[in-house]
Amino acid sequence: MVDLSKSEHSIFTTAFLVLRFVYIGGDVKFQGETGGRSGDGCLIMESMMKTLQIFLLTCLIFFQINLLYSEDNMSFSLTSPAFTHGGEIPSRYTCQGKDQSPALEWAGVPAGTKSLVLIVDDPDAPDPKAPRMIWVHWVLFDIPFDAAGLPEGVSSRNLPEGTREGMNDWNKTGWGGPCPPVGTHRYFFKLYALDRVLDLPGHPGKKKVESAMKGHVLDEAVLMGTYRKR
Repeated sequence: MVDLSKSEHSIFTTAFLVLRFVYIGGDVKFQGETGGRSGDGCLIMESMMKTLQIFLLTCLIFFQINLLYSEDNMSFSLTSPAFTHGGEIPSRYTCQGKDQSPALEWAGVPAGTKSLVLIVDDPDAPDPKAPRMIWVHWVLFDIPFDAAGLPEGVSSRNLPEGTREGMNDWNKTGWGGPCPPVGTHRYFFKLYALDRVLDLPGHPGKKKVESAMKGHVLDEAVLMGTYRKR
């Protein structure tokens, strides 16, 4: 079975309706007496119906075109119900709380995407005033292209089917929440749309995943949150 995007479906639907109008709609006739006032009335009614058909078909075509452009122009975006872009990450998702991953949602995955990669890191380690490293908190790859997000507190047991886990900088898989030693740190959630499935062996780290991604990134969506220890 061939999978069609909404845009492709809109094009085929519109084309079908145009053909239907040309080959079927154009043959609509009204029975009645010919000649005289009755015949003229039937001709007027037929003309009005033709005009109505054309008007409705035109409206439908404009609607389909609008749907097509709305989908194609939708930007790739990543959000969380737990915090806004640039906002503070609640403590429940950090080492001072339950240390569970926040829920994530995304939209506008570009056409041709075969898989998604999620990398979360902190470029302000260990001190935002004198950063010396980028600390990796989470690595996921081969996320199915049709996935729309991740639930709160997701683990290896309930990741989208086919999703693979990479190593974070604690040398373990899974989410490692914010735990800044000093100052307010920024945490970048980066979602990449790829034109291939990486299918890397084992549990690679961020560097190996990024190396395999080179030349295959269709688009990137970024969500940034902050955290400072209480």
